Amino acid sequence: MPLDHPLRPIQKIVDEALGALTGEFEKLYAKLGRPSIPPEKLLRALLLQAFYSVRSERQLMEQLGYNLLFRWFVGLSLDAVVWDVTVFTKNRERLIDGDIASKFMAAVLNQERVKTLLSDDHFSVDGTLIEAWASMKSFRPKDGSGEPPTPGRNGERDFHGEKRSNETHASVTDPDARLYRKGPGQPAKLAYLGHVLMENRHALVVGTRLTPATGTAEREAALEMVAARPGNHRITLGADKSLPSRKRGPTMWPSLSPTCGGTT
Repeated sequence: MPLDHPLRPIQKIVDEALGALTGEFEKLYAKLGRPSIPPEKLLRALLLQAFYSVRSERQLMEQLGYNLLFRWFVGLSLDAVVWDVTVFTKNRERLIDGDIASKFMAAVLNQERVKTLLSDDHFSVDGTLIEAWASMKSFRPKDGSGEPPTPGRNGERDFHGEKRSNETHASVTDPDARLYRKGPGQPAKLAYLGHVLMENRHALVVGTRLTPATGTAEREAALEMVAARPGNHRITLGADKSLPSRKRGPTMWPSLSPTCGGTT
């Protein structure tokens, strides 16, 4: 690999963060059964997926099969067999359930070489719509009324004339997903909201949240992420108004805190 490749300094940061999580990884390994994907390598692979915008885990496994740069960063030898995508997905879900991903991010942010890159005074926050893995056909009345889809793998369901809302309906396959419209004129979808807090010096992510899709979730998540930042000094926070519809008018964000100045 070229000595000036940007993945080289990132690899050093990742190595130090993974070393700090050795005790957490030991808890994930079973004493019996077949060996699974080492969580250290799985996390490295997920980083590559984010860095290079690999669209799916199936494509990520394909890249690991022939991309020497990917193999070098993950730690796979040239003749190592690439993992099956379903095994990779199951192990990734186990890491997320074990809260390893958030601990890994905290270990990265706690490094001195990373702290020098971050601004302590100026931040920006934004949210994005994350579609749920649930069909609109699963959004049915909570009281059990309403006709189910027709038989078959992809049965049809007629919604004509039916008024649906989060108060009266819920998805039978993903009850936590909520019907949400991104903006005026946009279709309503079953979704969640993802939130990111970035510092403004190098636009690095310092906080994340995943919440139900509600009209106030973006502002509430912003307050939580800002409150979690260390220190007790005045900061600036840039954000949009995040209005769920134009009927609300030019409502501004609520007061953030006595030590935080808000900008919109």
